[in-house]
Amino acid sequence: MNALTSYLSHVRDEFKHIVWPTPRTALAHTLVIILIALFVAAMIGVLDYAFGGLVSSLIGA
Repeated sequence: MNALTSYLSHVRDEFKHIVWPTPRTALAHTLVIILIALFVAAMIGVLDYAFGGLVSSLIGA
């Protein structure tokens, strides 16, 4: 039990060293991630549509 108490004490001490982002920074980073995800999804959709059309024209469907 002493080891667990010591471990949790060290964890609490380490949490004091964390520099948490401001709400504005967290929001900005979240929006960047959402925009990147939307861009990648759009690119995959365009490539899927293009390759699907190419395959359809090759097999004559």
